[in-house]
Amino acid sequence: MAQVALSSRWAVGPFMWRGNHSPTDKKMEVAKMNKNTLKISLRTLIVLMVVSLVAQGVAAQDAATTEDDSNDITGDIGMIGVGLALGLAAIGAGFSQAAIGSAAVGMLAEDGSKFGVALIFTALPESIVILGALPLFLQ
Repeated sequence: MAQVALSSRWAVGPFMWRGNHSPTDKKMEVAKMNKNTLKISLRTLIVLMVVSLVAQGVAAQDAATTEDDSNDITGDIGMIGVGLALGLAAIGAGFSQAAIGSAAVGMLAEDGSKFGVALIFTALPESIVILGALPLFLQ
C-alpha cells in the first residue's frame, strides 16, 4: 500500500508547485474549498429554483387571443429555430468528430484489436446530429 502512495505522489508531484505543505494545511484548504463549493452550489440551486418557478408561472398563463392573425410569424421563427438546432448540432458534431476520428486512427495504428471501441466513439457524435434533426419531424 505504501508503494502505491509513493508512486502516486511521484506522478502528481510535478503538478504541485507551491512547496511543502503539512497535512493540516491541506485539510484546512480542503475544508475551505468545500465551504466555498457548497456556497456556490447552494446559490446556483436557489437561482435555478427561482427561474424554474417563474417559468412555470409564465407557462401556465393562458395564451392571449387576438382578432388579427395576419402578423403571425410563429411558424417562420419556429422553422428558423429548427434550422439553427440542426445546423449547430451538425457543426458541434463535426468538431467532435475531427478530434475523435484522429484519436481513433491513432489508437487503431497502435492496436488493431480495438476497432469496436474506435467505431463506437466515432459514431457517438452522429447521435447529436440525429437529436438535432428531431425537431424537423416534430414541427
